[in-house]
This record gives sequence, structure tokens and C-alpha cells, in this order.
Amino acid sequence: MTLVLFLTFLDTTIVAVALASVQSLLHAGVAQLQWVVGGYALVFAALMLIFGKLGDRFGRRRILVGGMAVFVAGSLISALAINPTMLIIGRGVMGLGAAASEPGTLSMLRQLFPDESQRAKALGVWAAIAGLAIAVGPVFGGVLVGIGEFRAIFWFNVAAGAAVTVLAAKMLPESLDVNPSGLDMKGAITGAVSLALIVVAIIQGESQGYASAFVISLFVVGIASGAAFVLVELNASDPLINLRYLRTPRFAVSLTTAFTVYFTVIAVFFFTALYLQLVEGYSGYRIALIFLPMTLGMVFASLFAGGWVARTGPRVPMTLGAMAGGAGVLLADIALGGNIHVLMLTLSLTLAGLGFGITVVPVTSVALSVIPSRHSGMAAATTNTARALGVIVSVSVLGSLLNGELTNSLARRLELLGVPANFRDIVISAVETGSMPTGGSSGISQIEKAYGPLVLKVINAAYEAFHNGLTIALMVAGLLMLVSALVTAIGFRRENGISMINQD
Repeated sequence: MTLVLFLTFLDTTIVAVALASVQSLLHAGVAQLQWVVGGYALVFAALMLIFGKLGDRFGRRRILVGGMAVFVAGSLISALAINPTMLIIGRGVMGLGAAASEPGTLSMLRQLFPDESQRAKALGVWAAIAGLAIAVGPVFGGVLVGIGEFRAIFWFNVAAGAAVTVLAAKMLPESLDVNPSGLDMKGAITGAVSLALIVVAIIQGESQGYASAFVISLFVVGIASGAAFVLVELNASDPLINLRYLRTPRFAVSLTTAFTVYFTVIAVFFFTALYLQLVEGYSGYRIALIFLPMTLGMVFASLFAGGWVARTGPRVPMTLGAMAGGAGVLLADIALGGNIHVLMLTLSLTLAGLGFGITVVPVTSVALSVIPSRHSGMAAATTNTARALGVIVSVSVLGSLLNGELTNSLARRLELLGVPANFRDIVISAVETGSMPTGGSSGISQIEKAYGPLVLKVINAAYEAFHNGLTIALMVAGLLMLVSALVTAIGFRRENGISMINQD
């Protein structure tokens, strides 16, 4: 089960450092790169809760193993992708497989550990493994990209996924509910439709304009579906998500924090890695080294945070962790300005990693502590959904801000340089599809020698526009973490510890 959990969560962040490779080899645009990352998380978030219900009804091992087989098939499609569309489809299939397999790891814990205290420890290990997978993804991905470009990541998934599928089929016991609850298909459909349409609208708005009739209609239908989802869940006898639990401040704060942490983590991994590779010319190996201290900080802090929370309660660790995470991201943006200050960047990312690690550990434990034990699976699954939503919103919203700044700022700069309008479109298209020469000091000098000073100015304008977009993304993410710290401090202001109200 831990291998299934590790592999499905690993793929949330492992692809972030492969985006420059995808853009270079498949000539993917920024919007397509958003779908490469966000498509996986979108399908994962939209279908995870309903697959948990299907596992209860038809057999948890059966659904888990079937999901892993689908995950492997999606990885194979991605590894063989010849264009961005094929890669996005493969990532969506992987998300479908992850959505089917991951909920079984939670449901089986309740069966394998019927004792409440043992189950609580097992859930703590479960949360730690999920956090570890998120943390090591960019480092491991950087190494794989250095070995064999982006395809190496998916060939690894094929091999690892096939092995895990066989092990799960042989070693995990089958279990299902004798009297399973209803499937709440209305909630599953309205929730998935709402999420999908809003994300599509955000990303399509980059190219078609947010005032276009098509994009507006997507937003309208998506919001209406979201309202329908709320009504369905409030009136369902056995809802996918019991929205009434959101009235409990600690549960609401834990979900908000989960969303914010993963929103910010993806902002750092996605946009910083892309900038370092495309503009600064960093290799996959060098990206891995840049992110290694941050990863180690997340792992170390997560190991330390459990005892801290047990002694003092969640308020202080989660507040200070969110503050450290936000400060680290804002300092990283400063380090990326002008000539990169590698030491400052490394220290800033390490601070952010420590903050993320401290913050993410209490999220699941707090959510589980305030929800009756019979609904522990729903509480943990809801927390996972909040994490996945953080990934989706980060990629779609911040990606749209980056893309908008990239194209608008670059267009203005090219106009000031006197570049004719028809050539401006060519340059912007080249930037969006990764056709511009790679940056770095050696790359810049070669460009100037080969093409002359005007072309060099054009390329530098593109790089500066990209950096402006990166700054906006990191500023939004860092400030959101600081706001999360304030929300946590207020939401837990009357709490000195984690009060257990698990009652059947």
C-alpha cells in the first residue's frame, strides 16, 4: 500500500522539472505544459472520492490493482508521446489510475488496523509517506531527466508501476463492505463537471480571452455545477464530502492549509524549474541539486513536526511553518533576480522546505482528530482532495498569470525595440513553444556571435518577460502562505492542543 501511495503522489511533482524537456522535444506551449501537470491532478481530484466508494462496494484490492494497471498504461502512453496532446492524454489516464488506486490505501488501513490507536499511527505513517513523495519528486525527476529527458520519468513509472501492481495483487487482502453505502453519483458528477469546466475556462482564457463567449459560458456552467454540488451534498444521506464539517474551524483550517501548501509547493517546483532550465540553461542534474536542500528540509521538518505538534498542539507549528514557507518563497524570488545568487536561492528554498514540512504534517492529523472515527476515511480523502485542488489551481491560475505577463510584457518590449509586428508574433510563439535558444552565460555569448546584437536584445527581452511572470507567480504564492499563517493563528486561537472528539 505504501508503494502505491508513494508512486501516485510522486507523480504530482516529479514532472515539474521535466517541463523544459517536454517543451523542447514536443514544442509544447505554456498552456499545454499546464495540462501536463494539472491534467493529472484534475482527474485525480475529480474522481478520487467516488472511486473510494466503488472500492467499498466492489472490493478495495480489485479497484486498487485495476487502478495501478491503468496508471501503468497512462505512463506508457506518456513515455511514447509524439506530441503534447498525446502526453496530456497519457497524464489524464495516469490520473484516472491514481484516483482509482490511492483511496484503497486509506480504506484498507481501517481494515488492517481495527484498533483506533494503531490506526492513528498508521495514518500518520500514511501522511508522512505522501509528504515524502511530494518532496522527493523534483529531485528524483531531475536525475531521470538528466539520464534520458522527460521520457525517462514515464519509463520509470511503467517499470515501478508494473512491479507494484503485481505485488499488490499477490499480497494485499481483499475487503469490501457487506452493506455498502450509496454511491452519490449526483455529487460525483456535479463536482467533477464543476472542477473540470472552471479549470478549462481559466486555461483557455489565456488564448481566447476571458471576455470571449465560450470562456464565459464555461465559467457560468462550472459555477452553476459547483452550486448544484453543494446542494446535492447538503441533502445526500451519505455524501462524498460532508460539508457540515466545514463549520468546525479546525477542520476548515486544515483543508485551507493543505490547499495553500500544495499551491505554493507546485508554484516553486513548476515555475522555478522551468525558469532555471529555459532561461538560465540549467541541466536536470543541476535542478536536482538546487532542489535537494529544500527536499531534505521538508523531510527533516516533517519528522520533527509530529513530536512538536504532540507537545504544543497544531497552532504554533502550523503558523510558524506557514510563515517560514511564505518567507522562503519570497526570498527565493529575490535570489532569482538579475544574476542568480545560488547560495541565497538554496538557503531560501531550504527555509521554504522547512516551513512546508512543518505545516503539512499536522494537516491530516488535525482533520482526523475533529471528525468522528467512522468518517476518518472521508476526512483523509477530503484532505487529499484539498491538496490536489491546490495543485490544480496553482498550475492553472499562476500559469495564466505567467503566460499573460510573458506575452503582454514581451510584446511591449519588442515594440520598443522596433521589431515589426509580424516578427513579434513569431518571437512570442517561439517563446511559448520552447523554440528560443537556451539561456545561461555561454548561451548568451553564442547567440550574440551568431545573430548579432538585435537578436540578442530580442532574446533578452523574452527572458526578462519570463522573469516578470515568475516574480508574479512566486509573489502570489508566498503572500498566500503568509495569509494562511494568519488564518491558522486565528482559527486555532482557542486551542492549546488537538482535542479528540472521535465518537461513533
